[in-house]
Amino acid sequence: QVEDEVDHSIRKVYNGYNGTNPDAASRAIDYVQRQLRCCGIHNYSDWENTVWFKQTKNNSVPLSCCKAALSNCTGSLTHPMDLYSEGCEALVVKKLQEIMMYVIWAALAFAAIQLLGMLCACIVLCRRSRDPAYELLIAGGTYA
Repeated sequence: QVEDEVDHSIRKVYNGYNGTNPDAASRAIDYVQRQLRCCGIHNYSDWENTVWFKQTKNNSVPLSCCKAALSNCTGSLTHPMDLYSEGCEALVVKKLQEIMMYVIWAALAFAAIQLLGMLCACIVLCRRSRDPAYELLIAGGTYA
């Protein structure tokens, strides 16, 4: 289910990429491709189906697809060795699953602490009802 949602969202964002305007979607794609060292959704050829690729007509992908070690990379599809070959979708899903595992473990730890607190409260209440030191000292109807 996570993969389907990521696939739908990432396709929408990639189709909105325009490269020249510093909008949030374009910056996000460039950031993800640089940080995760990936290109495209499944691989760099996914860029050929985007509006940006068809408008630029220069047969290249964004520079964020270029391997970090290369300084003369132009993003051209004629030099695919210069580009990251792995797609971003699989890496994004992997990162999301890692984050979700941390959230699950934190929730379980919080639940365990709550259960321990409830257990301690039950023990204190049970002991209080059996302990004669907590009974009223004045048995009459008037209090001082």
